[in-house]
Amino acid sequence: MAGYEQKDNGGSLFRNDRKEKDTHPDYKGSCMVNGVKMEMAAWIRESSSGTKFMSIKFSEPREKTDAPKKVAEADSDIPF
Repeated sequence: MAGYEQKDNGGSLFRNDRKEKDTHPDYKGSCMVNGVKMEMAAWIRESSSGTKFMSIKFSEPREKTDAPKKVAEADSDIPF
């Protein structure tokens, strides 16, 4: 959403429509914790007693790239 500003100590989770495996999160989103932007992933789990809960993981945002990074060309002045 253009123009959306994440509020500090808050976040949003959305259903993961691209989930293909059980290891993929059920929900994904982002949050801001003490001024630091974080990514969130959540899985719906069930305890041994049958109680459902969300298991949540926080991680640093991944860099999004449009094209593969170019490998630096060797400098012709280097003798090796």
